[in-house]
Amino acid sequence: MGNVDADLVAERCAAQLLTGSSAATPVDVVTRLLAVQGQDARGARLAIRARTAGLTAADVDRALTEDRSLLITWLNRGTLHLVTAADYWWLQRLTTPPMEAANSRRLGQEGVTDAEADKAVGLIDAALAADGPLTRAQLGEVIAAAGIRTQGQALVHILARASIRGLVIRGPMIGRQHGFVLVRDWLGQPPSRFETARFDRDVALAELARRFLAGHAPASERDLAKWAGLPLRDARRGLSAIAGELGGREDGLAELKASTRSAIPDLPPPLLLGSFDPLLHGWADRKPVLGAATNIVTVNGLFRPFALVDGRAAAIWSLAGGAFELSAFAPLPGHVAAALQAEAQDVLRFLGV
Repeated sequence: MGNVDADLVAERCAAQLLTGSSAATPVDVVTRLLAVQGQDARGARLAIRARTAGLTAADVDRALTEDRSLLITWLNRGTLHLVTAADYWWLQRLTTPPMEAANSRRLGQEGVTDAEADKAVGLIDAALAADGPLTRAQLGEVIAAAGIRTQGQALVHILARASIRGLVIRGPMIGRQHGFVLVRDWLGQPPSRFETARFDRDVALAELARRFLAGHAPASERDLAKWAGLPLRDARRGLSAIAGELGGREDGLAELKASTRSAIPDLPPPLLLGSFDPLLHGWADRKPVLGAATNIVTVNGLFRPFALVDGRAAAIWSLAGGAFELSAFAPLPGHVAAALQAEAQDVLRFLGV
Protein backbone atom coordinates (compact mmCIF):
# COMPACT_ATOMS: atom_id res chain seq x y z
CA MET A 1 0.00 0.00 0.00
CA GLY A 2 1.30 3.42 -0.91
CA ASN A 3 1.93 5.85 1.92
CA VAL A 4 -0.93 8.10 0.81
CA ASP A 5 -3.42 5.23 0.93
CA ALA A 6 -1.97 3.93 4.19
CA ASP A 7 -2.29 7.35 5.84
CA LEU A 8 -5.85 7.73 4.57
CA VAL A 9 -6.88 4.32 5.85
CA ALA A 10 -5.19 5.01 9.21
CA GLU A 11 -7.16 8.23 9.63
CA ARG A 12 -10.41 6.57 8.64
CA CYS A 13 -9.81 3.63 10.96
CA ALA A 14 -9.34 6.08 13.81
CA ALA A 15 -12.62 7.79 12.93
CA GLN A 16 -14.25 4.35 12.78
CA LEU A 17 -13.08 3.42 16.31
CA LEU A 18 -10.84 0.64 14.95
CA THR A 19 -7.82 2.27 16.62
CA GLY A 20 -7.49 4.32 19.76
CA SER A 21 -9.80 3.92 22.74
CA SER A 22 -12.57 1.38 22.34
CA ALA A 23 -16.19 2.41 22.69
CA ALA A 24 -17.88 1.43 25.93
CA THR A 25 -21.32 0.36 24.67
CA PRO A 26 -23.08 -0.66 21.46
CA VAL A 27 -24.90 2.67 21.49
CA ASP A 28 -21.55 4.50 21.61
CA VAL A 29 -20.41 2.68 18.46
CA VAL A 30 -23.60 3.35 16.54
CA THR A 31 -23.71 6.97 17.66
CA ARG A 32 -20.19 7.49 16.33
CA LEU A 33 -20.84 5.75 12.99
CA LEU A 34 -24.41 7.14 12.77
CA ALA A 35 -25.73 4.14 10.78
CA VAL A 36 -24.34 0.60 10.57
CA GLN A 37 -25.46 -1.57 7.67
CA GLY A 38 -27.82 -4.08 9.22
CA GLN A 39 -29.13 -6.51 6.62
CA ASP A 40 -26.78 -9.17 7.98
CA ALA A 41 -27.56 -9.64 11.67
CA ARG A 42 -24.23 -11.25 12.56
CA GLY A 43 -22.28 -8.67 10.56
CA ALA A 44 -23.93 -5.76 12.36
CA ARG A 45 -23.09 -7.29 15.71
CA LEU A 46 -19.50 -7.99 14.68
CA ALA A 47 -19.15 -4.33 13.73
CA ILE A 48 -19.82 -3.61 17.41
CA ARG A 49 -17.30 -6.25 18.54
CA ALA A 50 -14.46 -4.78 16.48
CA ARG A 51 -14.96 -1.36 18.07
CA THR A 52 -15.43 -2.36 21.71
CA ALA A 53 -13.74 -4.62 24.25
CA GLY A 54 -15.35 -7.32 26.35
CA LEU A 55 -18.92 -6.95 25.11
CA THR A 56 -21.01 -9.75 23.65
CA ALA A 57 -23.72 -10.06 21.02
CA ALA A 58 -26.15 -10.33 23.92
CA ASP A 59 -25.30 -6.72 24.82
CA VAL A 60 -26.43 -5.66 21.33
CA ASP A 61 -29.61 -7.70 21.68
CA ARG A 62 -30.27 -6.09 25.05
CA ALA A 63 -29.99 -2.62 23.52
CA LEU A 64 -32.48 -3.67 20.82
CA THR A 65 -34.93 -5.44 23.11
CA GLU A 66 -34.81 -4.19 26.68
CA ASP A 67 -33.27 -0.73 26.43
CA ARG A 68 -34.94 0.18 23.11
CA SER A 69 -31.85 2.29 22.44
CA LEU A 70 -31.02 0.65 19.09
CA LEU A 71 -33.22 -0.39 16.18
CA ILE A 72 -32.95 -1.57 12.58
CA THR A 73 -34.87 -0.11 9.65
CA TRP A 74 -34.58 0.85 6.00
CA LEU A 75 -32.68 4.14 5.73
CA ASN A 76 -29.58 5.15 3.75
CA ARG A 77 -29.44 3.77 0.21
CA GLY A 78 -32.68 1.88 0.76
CA THR A 79 -30.81 -0.62 2.92
CA LEU A 80 -31.41 -1.89 6.44
CA HIS A 81 -29.31 0.01 8.98
CA LEU A 82 -28.71 -0.23 12.71
CA VAL A 83 -29.21 3.20 14.28
CA THR A 84 -29.89 4.68 17.70
CA ALA A 85 -33.44 5.44 18.69
CA ALA A 86 -32.39 9.07 19.17
CA ASP A 87 -31.18 9.38 15.57
CA TYR A 88 -34.04 7.45 14.01
CA TRP A 89 -36.45 10.38 13.77
CA TRP A 90 -34.39 12.77 11.69
CA LEU A 91 -32.62 10.11 9.60
CA GLN A 92 -35.95 8.52 8.68
CA ARG A 93 -37.43 11.81 7.52
CA LEU A 94 -34.30 12.82 5.63
CA THR A 95 -33.29 9.62 3.85
CA THR A 96 -36.51 7.76 3.06
CA PRO A 97 -38.38 10.08 0.63
CA PRO A 98 -36.13 9.11 -2.34
CA MET A 99 -37.01 5.44 -1.72
CA GLU A 100 -40.74 5.70 -2.44
CA ALA A 101 -40.51 5.45 -6.22
CA ALA A 102 -37.98 2.60 -6.16
CA ASN A 103 -40.10 0.71 -3.64
CA SER A 104 -43.19 1.02 -5.84
CA ARG A 105 -41.23 -0.13 -8.88
CA ARG A 106 -39.80 -3.17 -7.10
CA LEU A 107 -43.20 -4.18 -5.77
CA GLY A 108 -44.57 -4.01 -9.30
CA GLN A 109 -41.76 -6.26 -10.46
CA GLU A 110 -42.76 -8.72 -7.73
CA GLY A 111 -46.37 -8.71 -8.87
CA VAL A 112 -47.80 -6.46 -6.12
CA THR A 113 -49.82 -3.39 -7.13
CA ASP A 114 -49.67 -0.13 -5.16
CA ALA A 115 -53.22 -0.73 -3.95
CA GLU A 116 -52.31 -4.19 -2.71
CA ALA A 117 -49.15 -2.89 -1.05
CA ASP A 118 -51.09 -0.15 0.74
CA LYS A 119 -53.66 -2.72 1.89
CA ALA A 120 -50.79 -4.87 3.19
CA VAL A 121 -49.39 -1.92 5.12
CA GLY A 122 -52.79 -1.50 6.76
CA LEU A 123 -52.81 -5.18 7.69
CA ILE A 124 -49.33 -4.84 9.22
CA ASP A 125 -50.53 -1.86 11.28
CA ALA A 126 -53.54 -3.76 12.58
CA ALA A 127 -51.62 -6.97 13.32
CA LEU A 128 -48.85 -5.23 15.23
CA ALA A 129 -51.34 -3.09 17.15
CA ALA A 130 -53.19 -6.22 18.25
CA ASP A 131 -50.42 -8.79 18.65
CA GLY A 132 -47.00 -7.16 18.16
CA PRO A 133 -44.08 -7.58 18.19
CA LEU A 134 -44.22 -10.06 15.29
CA THR A 135 -41.58 -11.67 13.11
CA ARG A 136 -41.33 -11.29 9.37
CA ALA A 137 -42.77 -14.77 8.88
CA GLN A 138 -45.75 -14.02 11.11
CA LEU A 139 -46.53 -10.81 9.24
CA GLY A 140 -46.14 -12.70 5.98
CA GLU A 141 -48.87 -15.12 7.06
CA VAL A 142 -51.21 -12.22 7.82
CA ILE A 143 -50.60 -10.62 4.42
CA ALA A 144 -50.83 -13.89 2.48
CA ALA A 145 -54.13 -14.73 4.19
CA ALA A 146 -55.56 -11.60 2.55
CA GLY A 147 -54.59 -12.92 -0.88
CA ILE A 148 -51.64 -10.56 -1.36
CA ARG A 149 -48.48 -12.01 -2.88
CA THR A 150 -45.58 -12.54 -0.45
CA GLN A 151 -43.39 -14.89 -2.51
CA GLY A 152 -39.95 -13.96 -3.78
CA GLN A 153 -38.97 -10.52 -2.54
CA ALA A 154 -42.55 -9.22 -2.35
CA LEU A 155 -42.81 -9.48 1.44
CA VAL A 156 -39.48 -7.73 1.98
CA HIS A 157 -40.55 -4.76 -0.14
CA ILE A 158 -43.98 -4.60 1.54
CA LEU A 159 -42.25 -4.40 4.92
CA ALA A 160 -39.88 -1.82 3.49
CA ARG A 161 -42.87 0.28 2.40
CA ALA A 162 -44.28 0.24 5.93
CA SER A 163 -40.85 1.23 7.25
CA ILE A 164 -40.26 3.96 4.67
CA ARG A 165 -43.56 5.50 5.70
CA GLY A 166 -42.45 5.62 9.31
CA LEU A 167 -44.97 3.06 10.53
CA VAL A 168 -42.75 0.16 11.62
CA ILE A 169 -39.18 -0.67 12.60
CA ARG A 170 -37.30 -3.84 13.45
CA GLY A 171 -36.93 -3.62 17.21
CA PRO A 172 -36.77 -6.44 19.75
CA MET A 173 -35.38 -9.92 19.36
CA ILE A 174 -37.95 -12.74 19.35
CA GLY A 175 -35.74 -15.74 19.96
CA ARG A 176 -33.18 -15.51 17.15
CA GLN A 177 -35.44 -13.39 14.94
CA HIS A 178 -35.78 -9.61 14.76
CA GLY A 179 -39.32 -8.59 15.62
CA PHE A 180 -41.24 -5.81 13.89
CA VAL A 181 -43.00 -3.22 16.03
CA LEU A 182 -45.05 -0.10 15.46
CA VAL A 183 -42.94 3.02 15.83
CA ARG A 184 -45.63 4.71 17.91
CA ASP A 185 -45.75 1.77 20.33
CA TRP A 186 -42.00 1.21 20.61
CA LEU A 187 -40.61 4.74 20.50
CA GLY A 188 -43.65 6.89 21.25
CA GLN A 189 -44.41 10.11 19.43
CA PRO A 190 -41.61 11.99 17.66
CA PRO A 191 -40.12 15.04 19.35
CA SER A 192 -42.00 18.11 18.13
CA ARG A 193 -39.10 19.34 15.98
CA PHE A 194 -39.22 16.08 13.99
CA GLU A 195 -42.94 16.20 13.27
CA THR A 196 -43.44 16.29 9.51
CA ALA A 197 -44.81 19.83 9.45
CA ARG A 198 -41.90 21.19 11.48
CA PHE A 199 -39.06 19.11 10.07
CA ASP A 200 -36.23 21.38 8.88
CA ARG A 201 -34.44 19.57 6.08
CA ASP A 202 -31.52 22.01 5.97
CA VAL A 203 -30.85 21.50 9.67
CA ALA A 204 -30.95 17.73 9.10
CA LEU A 205 -28.52 17.94 6.16
CA ALA A 206 -26.08 19.90 8.32
CA GLU A 207 -26.38 17.31 11.08
CA LEU A 208 -25.90 14.52 8.53
CA ALA A 209 -22.67 16.09 7.25
CA ARG A 210 -21.36 16.71 10.77
CA ARG A 211 -22.13 13.24 12.05
CA PHE A 212 -20.92 11.50 8.90
CA LEU A 213 -17.53 13.18 9.20
CA ALA A 214 -17.28 12.28 12.88
CA GLY A 215 -17.23 8.59 11.94
CA HIS A 216 -15.83 8.67 8.39
CA ALA A 217 -13.43 11.58 7.92
CA PRO A 218 -11.49 12.36 5.90
CA ALA A 219 -14.11 12.11 3.18
CA SER A 220 -15.48 13.93 0.14
CA GLU A 221 -18.89 15.25 -0.76
CA ARG A 222 -19.30 12.27 -3.10
CA ASP A 223 -18.53 9.90 -0.25
CA LEU A 224 -21.28 11.50 1.82
CA ALA A 225 -23.80 11.41 -1.04
CA LYS A 226 -23.15 7.74 -1.79
CA TRP A 227 -23.25 6.67 1.84
CA ALA A 228 -26.48 8.53 2.59
CA GLY A 229 -28.15 7.67 -0.71
CA LEU A 230 -28.91 11.34 -1.35
CA PRO A 231 -28.21 13.58 -4.37
CA LEU A 232 -24.80 15.21 -4.55
CA ARG A 233 -26.46 18.61 -4.20
CA ASP A 234 -27.74 17.58 -0.76
CA ALA A 235 -24.29 16.47 0.36
CA ARG A 236 -22.86 19.80 -0.79
CA ARG A 237 -25.61 21.67 0.99
CA GLY A 238 -24.96 19.87 4.24
CA LEU A 239 -21.20 20.39 4.08
CA SER A 240 -21.63 24.07 3.16
CA ALA A 241 -23.83 24.56 6.20
CA ILE A 242 -21.01 23.42 8.51
CA ALA A 243 -18.15 25.03 6.55
CA GLY A 244 -17.04 26.89 9.67
CA GLU A 245 -16.56 23.61 11.50
CA LEU A 246 -14.30 22.06 8.87
CA GLY A 247 -10.53 21.92 8.97
CA GLY A 248 -8.38 22.63 5.91
CA ARG A 249 -6.64 19.75 4.15
CA GLU A 250 -4.25 19.78 1.21
CA ASP A 251 -5.99 16.78 -0.38
CA GLY A 252 -9.34 18.58 -0.55
CA LEU A 253 -11.12 16.07 1.68
CA ALA A 254 -13.30 17.24 4.54
CA GLU A 255 -12.86 16.68 8.26
CA LEU A 256 -14.06 18.39 11.40
CA LYS A 257 -11.69 20.82 13.11
CA ALA A 258 -12.43 19.05 16.39
CA SER A 259 -11.00 15.79 15.03
CA THR A 260 -7.94 17.25 13.30
CA ARG A 261 -4.80 15.43 14.45
CA SER A 262 -1.23 16.61 14.69
CA ALA A 263 0.05 13.27 13.42
CA ILE A 264 -1.24 10.37 11.35
CA PRO A 265 -2.56 7.66 13.69
CA ASP A 266 -1.23 4.11 13.65
CA LEU A 267 -2.90 1.47 11.55
CA PRO A 268 -4.96 -1.01 13.59
CA PRO A 269 -3.56 -4.40 14.63
CA PRO A 270 -4.75 -7.45 12.68
CA LEU A 271 -8.55 -7.54 12.91
CA LEU A 272 -11.37 -9.81 11.83
CA LEU A 273 -14.21 -7.69 10.46
CA GLY A 274 -17.67 -9.04 9.76
CA SER A 275 -19.71 -9.01 6.59
CA PHE A 276 -20.81 -5.54 5.43
CA ASP A 277 -18.44 -3.88 7.90
CA PRO A 278 -18.77 -0.07 7.98
CA LEU A 279 -15.14 0.29 6.88
CA LEU A 280 -16.30 -0.67 3.38
CA HIS A 281 -19.43 1.49 3.23
CA GLY A 282 -18.41 5.04 4.04
CA TRP A 283 -16.63 5.99 0.84
CA ALA A 284 -17.12 5.82 -2.91
CA ASP A 285 -13.77 4.08 -3.45
CA ARG A 286 -12.97 0.89 -1.51
CA LYS A 287 -9.57 0.30 -3.12
CA PRO A 288 -7.55 1.86 -0.28
CA VAL A 289 -8.76 -1.05 1.89
CA LEU A 290 -9.45 -3.80 -0.62
CA GLY A 291 -6.75 -3.18 -3.20
CA ALA A 292 -6.82 -6.00 -5.76
CA ALA A 293 -9.22 -8.03 -3.58
CA THR A 294 -12.29 -5.98 -4.52
CA ASN A 295 -13.93 -8.86 -6.37
CA ILE A 296 -13.03 -11.34 -3.65
CA VAL A 297 -14.45 -9.50 -0.64
CA THR A 298 -17.41 -8.00 -2.53
CA VAL A 299 -19.33 -10.43 -4.74
CA ASN A 300 -22.68 -9.62 -6.41
CA GLY A 301 -23.63 -7.09 -3.76
CA LEU A 302 -22.53 -9.30 -0.87
CA PHE A 303 -19.69 -8.25 1.43
CA ARG A 304 -17.78 -11.13 2.96
CA PRO A 305 -16.15 -11.12 6.40
CA PHE A 306 -12.48 -10.25 5.95
CA ALA A 307 -9.22 -9.86 7.83
CA LEU A 308 -7.67 -6.39 7.98
CA VAL A 309 -3.86 -6.48 8.19
CA ASP A 310 -1.75 -3.30 7.96
CA GLY A 311 -4.85 -1.45 6.77
CA ARG A 312 -5.56 -3.80 3.86
CA ALA A 313 -7.86 -6.78 3.32
CA ALA A 314 -5.57 -9.81 3.62
CA ALA A 315 -8.01 -12.74 3.82
CA ILE A 316 -11.63 -13.72 3.92
CA TRP A 317 -12.98 -15.82 6.75
CA SER A 318 -16.02 -17.85 7.67
CA LEU A 319 -17.58 -19.44 10.70
CA ALA A 320 -19.83 -22.47 10.35
CA GLY A 321 -20.77 -24.89 13.09
CA GLY A 322 -18.31 -23.22 15.43
CA ALA A 323 -15.41 -23.90 13.05
CA PHE A 324 -13.33 -20.92 11.97
CA GLU A 325 -11.76 -20.92 8.52
CA LEU A 326 -9.36 -18.30 7.13
CA SER A 327 -8.46 -18.03 3.44
CA ALA A 328 -5.49 -15.72 3.07
CA PHE A 329 -4.71 -13.97 -0.21
CA ALA A 330 -0.98 -14.53 0.39
CA PRO A 331 1.08 -16.28 3.09
CA LEU A 332 0.78 -14.46 6.42
CA PRO A 333 3.71 -13.88 8.80
CA GLY A 334 3.56 -16.04 11.90
CA HIS A 335 2.76 -13.18 14.27
CA VAL A 336 -0.11 -12.04 12.04
CA ALA A 337 -1.56 -15.55 11.79
CA ALA A 338 -1.34 -15.85 15.59
CA ALA A 339 -3.06 -12.48 16.06
CA LEU A 340 -5.90 -13.51 13.74
CA GLN A 341 -6.33 -16.80 15.61
CA ALA A 342 -6.67 -14.78 18.82
CA GLU A 343 -9.23 -12.62 17.02
CA ALA A 344 -11.12 -15.75 16.00
CA GLN A 345 -11.34 -16.83 19.63
CA ASP A 346 -12.72 -13.44 20.54
CA VAL A 347 -15.31 -13.67 17.76
CA LEU A 348 -16.45 -17.00 19.21
CA ARG A 349 -16.56 -15.51 22.69
CA PHE A 350 -18.54 -12.50 21.46
CA LEU A 351 -21.08 -14.59 19.60
CA GLY A 352 -21.36 -17.16 22.40
CA VAL A 353 -20.52 -20.00 20.02
